[in-house]
Amino acid sequence: MNSHTNDLNQLDRERHLHPFTDYAAYRQSGGTLYTRGEGVFIYDENGHELLDGMSGLWCTNLGYSQPEIVQAITEQLERLPFYNSFFNCSNDAAAAMAGAVTDVMPAHINHVFFTNSGSEANDTNIRIVHRYFDLIGKPQKKLIISRENAYHGSTIAAASLGGMSDMHKQFTPLPYVHHVQQPYWYGADADLSPEEVGLAAAQSLADKIDALGADNVAAFIAEPVQGAGGVIIPPASYWPAVQRILDERDVLLISDEVICGFARTGQWFGCDTFGTHPDLITFAKGVTNGYQPLGGVGISDKITDVLTSRGGEFGHGFTYSGHPAACAAGVATIARYHALSTPRHVREDLGPYWAKKWAELADHAIVGEARTLGMLAAIELVRDKPSRSRLEPEHKAGLVCRGHAIENGLMVRAVRDSMISAAPLVCTHEEIDQLIERLRRALDATARHYGINTP
Repeated sequence: MNSHTNDLNQLDRERHLHPFTDYAAYRQSGGTLYTRGEGVFIYDENGHELLDGMSGLWCTNLGYSQPEIVQAITEQLERLPFYNSFFNCSNDAAAAMAGAVTDVMPAHINHVFFTNSGSEANDTNIRIVHRYFDLIGKPQKKLIISRENAYHGSTIAAASLGGMSDMHKQFTPLPYVHHVQQPYWYGADADLSPEEVGLAAAQSLADKIDALGADNVAAFIAEPVQGAGGVIIPPASYWPAVQRILDERDVLLISDEVICGFARTGQWFGCDTFGTHPDLITFAKGVTNGYQPLGGVGISDKITDVLTSRGGEFGHGFTYSGHPAACAAGVATIARYHALSTPRHVREDLGPYWAKKWAELADHAIVGEARTLGMLAAIELVRDKPSRSRLEPEHKAGLVCRGHAIENGLMVRAVRDSMISAAPLVCTHEEIDQLIERLRRALDATARHYGINTP
């Protein structure tokens, strides 16, 4: 480590407040500076290589070596680095991106509102939903329902939509957001089947709508697969029941596709995988491969027909809505997905191989369940498989395992007692083998930490 890197580490510890970080601990111990990425690998300040099993933060779906995207951003910056989209203005990159992103959305989604992140997009969803019901003469429909343990962003509105209690303790959530049961089979009563858990979670939504009054409930927001919540893959019974419940009660569906979108589940969007019919689609992350900040909302014809025919000005937007460089990155990224046939590749080749190799981890002494969908995966860490008892009551085993994974050259994420992964969609089979091998070594080290023998 050279003196320049030492200086940067010191600056980072003294001047940089990081997201989701214990500041007192960070100031004392510091962290790791990552300085380079290539293919599906990242490298820290000391040249230590890690296979990036999280695709950055669920976003670098195509890895770190996409010169076509870099070139598109560079050319756009040289030609028109910025202009806004307010007051009847636009730019050619934003117009092109509106076409490119809606072309890969379900057929009934033909308009888009651009933001800078998924958090801002979910704020925008609230504004659009409330505006829509005002315009059709149902102003009392203001309540939004979400799920426990959901993550929908970090602004006050988006974090209110989320169902993570630790976040809610640090601010006052919006009063018109309510939460219902998540479809988490492994975390439920062990005597229940997955189908029973899925139906029970769906019924909790029906019960909540009925208790609040369907005339007051505007929308239900959910990820097709809960990502940050622990890669919670819903049982097959869940989404059909949810869609029926919403249709019967005139409640809109917001499909938060920030993680599931852009081929992560083997289709362009998670709603395609599960057969739902969302009124609004939240997107971000993989839309630019993480190379530029861009998010947005795909809006159904049902809603846009009202917004464009009945109302005056929609008083909402951001300085960087439709930023030219971000939109140029998005156009180039979607072009790469097309060129690589990424949804089909994940669905027919990479995803099945990933599922096969990940399932092999289920035989490990401390793995209670190994689950996958597309290129999403999780394992549940346990001390005893039949009872699903955890390695320690404080639920810190995931952090122990993550530390061992990093030591073994693998970046994955810990969520309580789960290890989760969302590997890049451009991994080779050999790189998947490498990921599984490194994770298995981390599991072995974790088992030793807790005094558990492994074969």
